[in-house]
Amino acid sequence: MAATKVRGLVAALNSTGYFKYKSPDAVVDFLVVGGGVVGLAVAQRLSERFPRKSTYLVERHPHAGEETSSRNSEVVHAGLYYPPESLKTQLCLRGRHLMYERCDKYNIPYRKTGKLVVAHEHQRAYIESLFAKARQLPWPKHSPPHGAEDQVLPVSLISGAQARELEPDLSPDITAALWSPETGIVDSHSVMESLEKDILESEGGELVFSTRVVRVDPYRSEETSTFDSEKGWVVQTVTENAEQGDSLLARTLINASGLSANLIPNSLLPEVSRIPMFFARGSYAAYSGSGISRINRLIYPCPETGPNKHAFQSLGTHLTLDLQGKVRFGPDLEWISPPCQADASEYDFNEENADFWRKHLKPSDSRLEEMHRAVTEYLPGVSFEGFRPDYVGIRPKLVLSGFQDFTVRKDYADGSGRGLMVSLMGIESPGLTSSLAIAEHVVDDIIDGQTLRGI
Repeated sequence: MAATKVRGLVAALNSTGYFKYKSPDAVVDFLVVGGGVVGLAVAQRLSERFPRKSTYLVERHPHAGEETSSRNSEVVHAGLYYPPESLKTQLCLRGRHLMYERCDKYNIPYRKTGKLVVAHEHQRAYIESLFAKARQLPWPKHSPPHGAEDQVLPVSLISGAQARELEPDLSPDITAALWSPETGIVDSHSVMESLEKDILESEGGELVFSTRVVRVDPYRSEETSTFDSEKGWVVQTVTENAEQGDSLLARTLINASGLSANLIPNSLLPEVSRIPMFFARGSYAAYSGSGISRINRLIYPCPETGPNKHAFQSLGTHLTLDLQGKVRFGPDLEWISPPCQADASEYDFNEENADFWRKHLKPSDSRLEEMHRAVTEYLPGVSFEGFRPDYVGIRPKLVLSGFQDFTVRKDYADGSGRGLMVSLMGIESPGLTSSLAIAEHVVDDIIDGQTLRGI
């Protein structure tokens, strides 16, 4: 579907008004909503940084990481593509270091495969600009000690012939490439399991699955309340299919709910100010056949850029490897839109329709021909017969075109600095790589920063 025809969902939590306000019967220091890799990373860092405070994570699915976190390329990105000052770049650079560090510490399977970004002659200027930018990138905040000559993102600009020495199956039309030795692959499920283990073994951490958040309100002190002096958010949750649930007062609320991350802030905003969420479907294809006999690195084409070098919504249909050495291609990009209705606006505002994207998770062969065509631009020996549908992922998008950074939104229950809620929105690629750095940013820079300022 063309981006110009895509509608965004502007639904809000409890849009039907079914759940009425319920006074809290318990208080928690930190409540994290969403049990993907980012939510787990935030909860783990909170429980580590504030061991004597309570940290709860609630996840609507029975297990962690059942949405975006388990339907991606499992690539540890180097930090090549985005504006130098953006959160995507800074948190990817820092996150890469933290990810490899955690993998070494906890024996999490990973492999530094390295990556080639390959270019035809008309794309040479693009990878030259990536090379120049990488050479000048500053080290991100919280980086370990390093020498003046050390580069945070080591890369090499090589010729097409040199690229074919590394990967002989590359097209003779490839005239240049950028070699990124720090790119790798990781077992994302093992990463999440290690974070879960840390939370559960901490003094104040708790994981609650099969539990969805159904309503959020700023806490207003009540005459009969035992929490009269508190500031924070009243969060109502329902476990499994119960009709009524529990009500917690969260002193600090972290919204890391991924594809549903706009629902909570939208429930607090007037309709005209609501945040739309767009959804990009990415298909992956497994491959076995000719044209990849000696591949042992990740291979990425140059992205199709828009008005500027950062204006792309996809890195292109690239070749990745899993830890067993199997090849897959993807993801491609297909915008999906809510079903057409007689009253589309009513549909798009209704929370009950927020999961319409689930119907698009089934892989099919409808994308294979286009994927094959894209791949043969840089690997001409691959055969169409070797492609087969593998799996599908959905990426949360805040815009349809142009560059969009990770969004870290801050709201306060009292409107003036007390009762913090942090909403993490548009956390797509490089979200897995950045996850530990996102947690560091939220906990150390925002939450702990407020504590130090006495807020």
